[in-house]
Amino acid sequence: MTHTFEVTGMTCEACEYKIQHLFSGIEGVKTVLIDRSTNSATVDMDKHIPLKEFQDVVKPYSKYTVNERKVVGTPAVTEEEAPKTWFETYRPLLLIFTFITGVSVIKAFHSDIFETAHFSWMHFMNNFMAGFFIVFSFFKFLNLRAFAESYAMYDLLAMKVPSYGLIYPFIELGLGLAYLIAFQPQFTNIATIVIMGFSSIGVIQSVLDKRKIRCACLGTVFNLPMSTVTIIEDLLMVGMAILMLFI
Repeated sequence: MTHTFEVTGMTCEACEYKIQHLFSGIEGVKTVLIDRSTNSATVDMDKHIPLKEFQDVVKPYSKYTVNERKVVGTPAVTEEEAPKTWFETYRPLLLIFTFITGVSVIKAFHSDIFETAHFSWMHFMNNFMAGFFIVFSFFKFLNLRAFAESYAMYDLLAMKVPSYGLIYPFIELGLGLAYLIAFQPQFTNIATIVIMGFSSIGVIQSVLDKRKIRCACLGTVFNLPMSTVTIIEDLLMVGMAILMLFI
């Protein structure tokens, strides 16, 4: 069953993510669709959930209020939006990975006047890691506070220390620049393994719990759902860093 509530106090994207996160944590809630322009939250539930349960979860946040949606006149009938395919959903992420991979492959070929070109896996991975961290940090910087709010929904450290979400994009940028200039490769790879490995724990838990929340890997620019794709993304960085330590 689906019900729409009126939610006041939402002033930015971070507020949308916060309400979506709070409502999604209520037992029986399947999906939550937030529309800040109309101050509404459309909730799909397994069973009827009293209004009070939704009001209780926002009590710690005094700026928000939840009430029954008042319907004035006859609501317009709109066509139901067709669900996106897997490719349509992850198209931005796939394009970014394709561009980073393409540039990394080109840069990984080395040749001089006396030798034929040869491909270096070490250079490829180093270039890929640099591009990955720099590009992904860029999207997070577009709305740093909204990213931090979204990241705190699933990252174990950001849940306990909200300011970590504000610091994390700077960490990614630092790792990207370190790979770009080959700064202390051993230290950089170990730092990547620790940071990305720890980050993947919260992602894996969210996917296993089937929590319907947004992935913050590209900040809040794109609405990407948390899924196994996010796990692969994090563990790919960990795997490359491990390989670079021993190659």
